[in-house]
Amino acid sequence: MFDGEMAQKGYPLNKMCYSLNGQLGRDQFKADEMAYCDKFGLSEAQKIAVRDRDVLGLIEQGGSIYYLAKFVGMLGLNVQDIGAIQTGKTLEEFKQMLVEAGK
Repeated sequence: MFDGEMAQKGYPLNKMCYSLNGQLGRDQFKADEMAYCDKFGLSEAQKIAVRDRDVLGLIEQGGSIYYLAKFVGMLGLNVQDIGAIQTGKTLEEFKQMLVEAGK
């Protein structure tokens, strides 16, 4: 659950992800990912999740989906991809689940 405690835990991570809105942030991240994480004060667990592209780990470390979307967008993923990862479904299964839920 993304509550106040998780928001505080994830603040550095979410701030870093928000910075990826701009080209300068994306370029700096790509040039030296761990230095960029350090710039924002990410915890070791957060840095490991970034390094490993562990989206579920980033969520567990306080990542908000709204900010993580910037990070995963750089990986060629979108919010539906994250939903599929979270539910253990394929992307097509997840999309079908959304269609069924909307009926």
